[in-house]
Amino acid sequence: MSTRQIFEHSILIRASATDVEQCLTRQDLMHRWLNPALRCDPIGDWSTDLGAQSRFVIQVPLWQPALVSTVVEREPGLIVWAFAGFFDGQDRWECRPDPAGTQLLNRFEFEIPNPVVQAGFNWFAASWTQRDMAAQLRRLKQVAETQV
Repeated sequence: MSTRQIFEHSILIRASATDVEQCLTRQDLMHRWLNPALRCDPIGDWSTDLGAQSRFVIQVPLWQPALVSTVVEREPGLIVWAFAGFFDGQDRWECRPDPAGTQLLNRFEFEIPNPVVQAGFNWFAASWTQRDMAAQLRRLKQVAETQV
């Protein structure tokens, strides 16, 4: 039985795909829309080029779990980060041009190898994660639309 989960959200942003992509590639803009409980630290210089790595740290009291992510797919309008650790999977961000601006798609596909962590996530954090993904897209929309 597969324990793979997929959370997918999208939002229409009234900005060009280039402006939206800037919100994903510029660390200063990313920190304006990223959940404040998350911190994204580059490993080496900040980059979203193929092979670039960063560490996403969940800042919770008493424990700060971290995931190392690597850019595994990159082309204009598309960034896919892969990660392994207490979560194994990918976080895909795709900018699709739209007559009204850009449709941004975020697809978080993952598996939690540890059954205890998986049960805890499903019981406590799965619905919060889904709500947070939607909230992040709304914040990203606001940042992108004010960059124009």
